[in-house]
Formats: sequence, C-alpha cells, structure tokens
Amino acid sequence: MAEKTGYVCLNNFCKCIIDLYGREYLQKPTTTDVAWLYSAHEEKRDFKGMLGSIDCMHWAWKNCPVGWKGQYTRGDHGHPTIMLEAIASYDMSIWHSFFGMAGSNNDINVLNHSPLFDSLKKDTAALFPFEVNGHVYPFGYYLADGIYPDWTTLIKGYSMPIDEPRVKFTRFQASARKDVERTFGVLQGRFAILKTPARVMSVNNMRRIIYSCIVMHNMIQEDNGFALSTWEQEWLDKPENRPRRNIRGRVKDRISREKEIRDRTVHDQLREDLTAHIWDLPPNFRSTN
Repeated sequence: MAEKTGYVCLNNFCKCIIDLYGREYLQKPTTTDVAWLYSAHEEKRDFKGMLGSIDCMHWAWKNCPVGWKGQYTRGDHGHPTIMLEAIASYDMSIWHSFFGMAGSNNDINVLNHSPLFDSLKKDTAALFPFEVNGHVYPFGYYLADGIYPDWTTLIKGYSMPIDEPRVKFTRFQASARKDVERTFGVLQGRFAILKTPARVMSVNNMRRIIYSCIVMHNMIQEDNGFALSTWEQEWLDKPENRPRRNIRGRVKDRISREKEIRDRTVHDQLREDLTAHIWDLPPNFRSTN
C-alpha cells in the first residue's frame, strides 16, 4: 500500500471510530457515572468526592511546518509537540480529553483553554454534593500536581507538609494521582503511533487519531470487565433540566460559578477536611483494600 493511501485509510478509519462510538466513549460522566466514581475512589483511593486525576501528555510532531516550530516547541522537550489534557479514574478509564494546544504551553495554559468546567460555569451541569469531615461541598474535584492552581475543583498535595497528617495526605494524594500517569503509559503501550513522532501534516488529523485511540482504550477497559457505566442520555437532554434564564441571569450565574470554582479559601478548607479524613483512617487501612 502506498504511503499516501495508508494515511487516507487511517484518517477515514479514525473518522468512523469517532462518529460511531465517540458519543458513548468520549462522553462526560453522567449521574450514574459520578455516583460510581465517588464510591469507587472512596473505596480504592480513600478520597471522598474524587472524580479522577488530571494531567497533560505531549505527543511529538515530526512533520510540524518550519514556520510553526517555535510555537510548538518547549525547552524541556526540544522538539515540536502537541498537548493532551486528560482525566482518568482509578481503573484507567479516560473521562475527559482535550487535545490541540501547542507544546510551548504549560498545564495551566491548557486548563484555561479547556472545556473541562464549561458546563459548571454555564450552570448546565447537575450538581453532585458530597460530605467530608462534617462539611458539604457542591461538586467533586480532581487530583492534580503542583503546577495547577488552588481551585475548589483541583486538590493538590502540600508543597511543604509540616506535620504527620499533612505528610500522610500528601503521600496518599501522590499515590492516587498516578492513576492518570499510568493511563498515559497504557495508552501509549497499546497504540504505538502515540509513542512515535507524528508524521501527519494536520493538527486535525492528529486530533482524530488520538481521540479514536482514547475511544478504543475505553472500549478495551470496558471489555476487560472494568466498571465503565453503560451509555445514557446526558442530564441536560431532558427538557425539564434545561435552565430557563435571560441573558442577564446567565451572566450573573456564570460569574458566581466561576468564583466558586476558583475559590482558594474553599480549596484550602476542602484539603484540610480531606487531610483530617485520611488521618483518621486506621493504620492498616491501606493494606486491607
């Protein structure tokens, strides 16, 4: 088969995978999914209200146009790359993916352009409150590494833990956060095309390839018996759940929700509550799960 024919066939194959299975395997967590994620992460990772772990991966771009190389190259990589932001649960299922940012960006730049919290900001997502250490929080959170900001929805370890409870929390957080890093390793191991520099000329073609790989990865996880829930309609597909507000109300609610998501005070309080919860676990709790 000629090289050009191979590229065309690969591109058409990826289009078909996304068209046929994308809505099911690239969907956001539904009400059933969130309840399962809360329960599974509390049982397996000891974190109440945890939805998953977030991180970014770089995919090298061999055939990046010469005029774009400065934009797509970061010093610690030395060659053009494109970034993938993903969220994974403990069973290595991928629940969110955002691909296409130039490799010269860092994780914060990607987060600021990501649609991860768009449904919360627009008040079009169902809220799933949880309770920890006697306090109720309106929505779940993701475990993140030190570069991410101190938001209510992103929980990091302590940079300089000063006592035993904080040391224990930071150790647990670092252990649980590796779920997404393991997922990246498994994803690249299953699909060798993601380990080698991409030879396609189009960012859109690379996007189709990586999204189709994520779809097939989630299909494999489901086929292997992991509890990736069956597809159901999104919460907002029901007419009674669609918000009915004028433009002024939508803007006001968006500003308010943006403040809730970025509230550093709530982030610190939630981290302290999680620290207290983990510190109260029996000494042999981890070894029995």
